Amino acid sequence: MLAEFGYLSLLLAAALSLLQGTLPWLGLRLASPTLLRCAKPLALLNAALLGAALGLLASCFARDDFTISYVAQHANSALPMGFKLAAVWGGHEGSMLFFVFALALWGALVALCSKRVDPLIRARVLAIMGLIVGLFALYTLIFSSPFDRQFPGPLEGRDLNPMLQDIGLIIHPPLLYLGYVGFAVNFAFAMAALHSGRLDGALAHWSRPWALGSWVFLTAGIVLGSWWAYYELGWGGWWFWDPVENASLLPWLIGTALLHALVVCEKRGAYGHGVLLLSIFTFALSLLGTFVVRSGVLTSVHAFAVDPNRGLTLLLLLGLLLTTALTLYALRADTRAPYAHFGFWSKEGLLGAAILLLSVACACVLLGTFYPMVFQSLHLGSLSVGAPYFNAIFVPLALALMALMTQIPRLRWQGLMASSRLKILLPPLLGLLGGGLLSLAYREQGTLGWSGILANLISLWLIASLLINFSFNIHGLSANRLGSLLAHLGVAVCALGIAQVSHHSQEGGTVLAANKPYRLGAHEFRYEGSEPLIGPNYTAERITVSVHKDGREVARLAPERRHYSVRTMNMNEPGIQGGLFGDLYVVLGEKMGPDAYAMRLHHKPLVRWIWLGGILMMAGGALRLLGRKPLLAAQPQTSAHQVAGLLPKEAP
Repeated sequence: MLAEFGYLSLLLAAALSLLQGTLPWLGLRLASPTLLRCAKPLALLNAALLGAALGLLASCFARDDFTISYVAQHANSALPMGFKLAAVWGGHEGSMLFFVFALALWGALVALCSKRVDPLIRARVLAIMGLIVGLFALYTLIFSSPFDRQFPGPLEGRDLNPMLQDIGLIIHPPLLYLGYVGFAVNFAFAMAALHSGRLDGALAHWSRPWALGSWVFLTAGIVLGSWWAYYELGWGGWWFWDPVENASLLPWLIGTALLHALVVCEKRGAYGHGVLLLSIFTFALSLLGTFVVRSGVLTSVHAFAVDPNRGLTLLLLLGLLLTTALTLYALRADTRAPYAHFGFWSKEGLLGAAILLLSVACACVLLGTFYPMVFQSLHLGSLSVGAPYFNAIFVPLALALMALMTQIPRLRWQGLMASSRLKILLPPLLGLLGGGLLSLAYREQGTLGWSGILANLISLWLIASLLINFSFNIHGLSANRLGSLLAHLGVAVCALGIAQVSHHSQEGGTVLAANKPYRLGAHEFRYEGSEPLIGPNYTAERITVSVHKDGREVARLAPERRHYSVRTMNMNEPGIQGGLFGDLYVVLGEKMGPDAYAMRLHHKPLVRWIWLGGILMMAGGALRLLGRKPLLAAQPQTSAHQVAGLLPKEAP
């Protein structure tokens, strides 16, 4: 009966969501406070119902109820309990249920945490959120129900895909979904602004925390996904420009642009219409990512389904929401936005340039990802767009963006801040010196092109600019400013790691056997022995490899080759020795004879700086969510809440 109760919860949630999306509009039309107040309890009830549906599905997995088709396809009685629960979102149907739950959860948070928002704006936002939840709940009920029964049920399940049997699956998808659907709140605020004819700093202030929270979750999901691909897939890379990877990068790029546009709109009243368009396109790109993962139009190891009918329906939903939003924008494009005067060499000006660069980068990635599909659909043949295109287009734009970021510490609103010669000259000198030394340090580990040299120089210049400005302004430091420092510092650290991995990684393939060591750069790899293993639902062979440098052992690696009998799949588990300045990475291949194995050996310098930079970005975003109270002694300032309180309220 658990599945039936889950289906009933989903059905009730779909009905109540559509009610949530309807009653506030009637309340606005009839000037009825009672109908307006209905939105909050309905939003909370919808989140509870969808949470119950998700919990009931998890209970079916825990009980090995193979009469449920979705459970039989993605679980097995030998599967560890943690992976059984993670399998709830390990396939198309369950991931869609979690997607709808995440939408409802954000709506409930808006209902609970928007007491300072204009009640009429809040009612509109909750109504729009209700309509979005209702549409996707109906889609899940009709096309992707995870509660469908099959009789008789199989004696044993098909098991979860071995690639997904990892701790990353438990954490990565929920973070990514929360980031994706969180931008629905900003979309709802944009639609509410267009419908009400109100676009001011207060609206940007109400909307910005939701964009920031979504951005933090999306950043966490991308960083964890990159780490998961590195240590699980066994190819030694952290980013493949895979279509599904790009689908998560697209809303991150445009969402970053949205964050900075909201800052300018809140502080200076500029870029108001840009905020509206960026809000629309950020959510649209989030839905596009959902379509890519579940439609089967693009091939990827991350894809959940290959059902064109489901994909077409998702595409129609995306088209409906995007067309409605852009039509409303076109009809209400005369919405009054505050106007501010500023020059290019001001914080407003350079932030505008950064927003433009982020938008162009997003457009280039979008074109490279979907152009092959469009080309093929027009019967013009088939083609492939790979890493060379993305690197050639994206890297110069990223370097230009970081060059703009080096000037951020010297900027103030409306103009250029007067700075001492030390603050002006020291950062580029330190960047030049550090970049040169770093390039020389790795001169024997690959050819460093212009992009690598520039990445080293600009990254270290940016780090120096941020840290020097921090040291000059440590008194009066607020959580807001410290968060900005950490986020931008994270970008520089991440870029520094990418540059070293891209240009200085070492890789070699060999048959490693007893008494036949292999030298890779300064490291010597030696075969030490093997042993069989029996896991909960797999068997494996583990190899021990010792690594020596300058005559002493520096690491001992244990790569595995696993066989999953239910899925009849073989999986490699790399042996990794991590360190702050580089990783040693071994992938086990086929057995070539007694005590002889084919192996791929890697040395990845500064690869962990990529994820360290991501962690710094997440920490910075989280700090900015903590509030505006100073951490150290600072001069009191008028808060945006006080400013918003002085603005006129909208009459029904």
